[in-house]
This record gives sequence, structure tokens and C-alpha cells, in this order.
Amino acid sequence: MNELQPSNLNRSIEPNVLSLTSETLLLRTDRDLDYTPLQQLLIEQDFEAADRLTLQILCQLAGDTAVQRKWLYFTDVDRFPIADMRTIDSLWRTYSEQKFGFSIQREIWLSVGKNWDKLWTKINWKTDNHWTRYPQEFKWSLAAPKGHLPLSNQLRGVRVMSALLNHPAWLNSSAKD
Repeated sequence: MNELQPSNLNRSIEPNVLSLTSETLLLRTDRDLDYTPLQQLLIEQDFEAADRLTLQILCQLAGDTAVQRKWLYFTDVDRFPIADMRTIDSLWRTYSEQKFGFSIQREIWLSVGKNWDKLWTKINWKTDNHWTRYPQEFKWSLAAPKGHLPLSNQLRGVRVMSALLNHPAWLNSSAKD
């Protein structure tokens, strides 16, 4: 596993979590990806651009075919390294005041009994049986509901989202590294 290690590391109270006084995180990757562009967009709260970059990164994790087609099959998600999924999630959580990230979406999904319709309503992806239109109807700020971002394309059903929310990265207590 590669770790992009910034200087001046401080241990937080939470075990296995490293942070910097400037809120820069340890960016772990098993695929030699550079997460600093995503981090910078999130620091700037350019959530729309960060969302697009997150999809590009997920496609990179899935491989060349997914990069070319620019979207994911649910079967791609199983191959995502835990370290990379946790890095993406940690960046989203840290720079959104714990409002956004896949693990946040998972917590909400579990709290509504894994009911997709309740999840979509709670995170404002669907209102009164109408899907929120991309990109104009989404909220690209901290004013968005908890779990609103990052987005996942539901045009092909819930299988990709289900795979993301069931990824092994979230299945143990150290998922928030």
C-alpha cells in the first residue's frame, strides 16, 4: 500500500487516524492514484467538480474499460481496494463536516432499513416520485442534506449503489481510517 505522507503528522484521538494541523489527511492508495486533486476540490468546497472527479477515480479503480465508458458496472466495485475506498470516503467526510461520503450514505441506508425509496428521499435524490435532475437540481454545497454527495448514477438501477454501500471498506470498526 502506498501512502502519500505529508510532514508534521499529528495523531488524533481516534486510533489509526492521522491528520495534519492543516487538515490534510494521509492519502492511502493501493493503485498509485494521486488523491490530492480531489482533496483540493473538497477543500475549496467545489463539490460538483469533486463529484465528477470521484466518478473518474472510481472508473480508474475499475480499470481501463470503465475509464473508456465513463461509468461503472456493479461488478467493478468488488475490485476496489479497501484503502482507496476509505481514502475517498475520508476526504469527503473530512471536508464536508461529516455530511458527505459513501460511509455516511451507508449509515443512512441502514437507518432506513435498507429501503432505497426512503434513502433517495432522505438524501434528496428523489422527491414526490421524481428523480432530482442532474446537475441543476442537486445541491452542491454544505446546505445539502446529509448523505447527498457523492452521487451515483441510478439509471441502471440500484446495483452499483448497493455494491458501493456494501463494500468491505465499511464492514468493520476501522472503516473510518
